[in-house]
Amino acid sequence: MKKILFGLLIGVSFISQSCLNDNEDPVAVPKTDGNVVEAYVGGPTQPNQLWIDLGTETKTLTKRTDWDFAFYSGNEFKVVLNSSIMMAAAKIPNVTDLTQVTQSTVAVLQTQVLVANFNAANEIYIDDVKGNFPSGYTAISEIKANSAENGIYLVNMGKKNYSGAVALGSVATGGDERGWKKVQIMRAGNGYTIKSADIDGKNYYETTVTKNVAYNYNFISVIDKKEVLIQPEKKKWDLCFTVFTNTISGSGSYIYADFVNNNNIGGAGVYEVVIPSPASGVEAYTNFKVSDIVESKFIYNDHRVIGANWRNPVGTNGLEVYGDRFYILKDPDGNYFKLRFTRLTKDKTDEYGQAGERGFASFEYKPLY
Repeated sequence: MKKILFGLLIGVSFISQSCLNDNEDPVAVPKTDGNVVEAYVGGPTQPNQLWIDLGTETKTLTKRTDWDFAFYSGNEFKVVLNSSIMMAAAKIPNVTDLTQVTQSTVAVLQTQVLVANFNAANEIYIDDVKGNFPSGYTAISEIKANSAENGIYLVNMGKKNYSGAVALGSVATGGDERGWKKVQIMRAGNGYTIKSADIDGKNYYETTVTKNVAYNYNFISVIDKKEVLIQPEKKKWDLCFTVFTNTISGSGSYIYADFVNNNNIGGAGVYEVVIPSPASGVEAYTNFKVSDIVESKFIYNDHRVIGANWRNPVGTNGLEVYGDRFYILKDPDGNYFKLRFTRLTKDKTDEYGQAGERGFASFEYKPLY
């Protein structure tokens, strides 16, 4: 495996407590042969999505607001909303053409198609948070071969990236509203045609995309009126660091910072290993070898296995990275890796940010073979 280091691990602390205080200096111990990845998403407003391939040690950085819709390139005709900017969608009843949609026809829906308002009924307006989109639920129904069966949708375009000041240690996951669109999507051969406009008909945009099977999705920005490249090829990434719309049981959708998804659509599986106290999670990670892998534990139908489970933003000692757990990942090519998180915030002040700022996570990983 190509050895390109993203950073040098100074040391790991063999501790028995369940959390590592994120703002403490690392304890100097003999360095390991594992790599450390600086998973930076742009600071406390977290404006970027970071796509990481462990096998080739490559990173791809994109802006969260660069795309709106993802068109699935597999056999099914599914369309996914950009959850990282709090998008939501609902079918508009009793209309068959975009021109029939006016402010008065969607006024009531606009009070309902919302994200993170602690209303469990609103979960129908977001996509399956497990990310199992070929078979899972999507707010925009699967696109039918018969164009007349495809509805017209009111789309809450979510929020812009926040541009103001953020208190040290806090995050701001969304800024001003991006407005509303009316959208119609139909099949076009082995692809899709999308038509969109503002509610009043302005900013009309229509385009056709053809499925590119080298990728999980084709991505479209209807605000910028263009197709955009977001994810790497479907077998060339494993993890995505992003803001993410998840759900809380009984409370509906909720927006999370510092979230980590895995490439389940591309074939990556993950499982979590939690080490009970008083044993050391760091020591267990260090000693974990390929023969310890349990194949039956890999989860392929939910991309939230890591999610926000690796960090505690309200720890009693301040922001914390959980020290009692690590993760085993099997990439789309069948390679195995172990990884553990080492920091939640920036460790020092420089031209990129201030020490203690969120959006500057890091993790250690090592191949298993």
